[in-house]
Amino acid sequence: MDLSVLTRPSPRTSVPRTLARVALGLALAGAGISHLTVAREEFQAQVPSWFPVDDDVTVLASGVVEIAIGGSLVVLSRWKVAVGLVAAGFFVAIFPGNVAQWLEGTDGFGLDTDAKRLARLPFQAVLVALALWSTGAWSALRTARRTDRSGR
Repeated sequence: MDLSVLTRPSPRTSVPRTLARVALGLALAGAGISHLTVAREEFQAQVPSWFPVDDDVTVLASGVVEIAIGGSLVVLSRWKVAVGLVAAGFFVAIFPGNVAQWLEGTDGFGLDTDAKRLARLPFQAVLVALALWSTGAWSALRTARRTDRSGR
């Protein structure tokens, strides 16, 4: 597959996609800031018991990453395809923590029953899809795959 989609400026996207990308970026940056401040303990409850890094260090590091990705979604529109792939990868990477919260029965952010924790899990796929759609990454990857197949 032609991975030049990651190294060249991204094509323009529609206004709805742009608004969704900026909203996702602001939400990520806000969540990251809350990792470092007001919701630090709530986020610590979501770190899986098996994760080998201290809960607080994990929360602080993931907060910094969320701020960086969120800010990049907002201001790096020229590279939005690459940033969208990074954001989608981030959502995939943190999914085991969500599963662990459900399996371990850990309360946090109002998720105080197994049913609520389980109901939350599919929304991670929505975040992945939103990151890919709003940045045009989905379209860029499909185009790259088609180009690769046709040899052009």
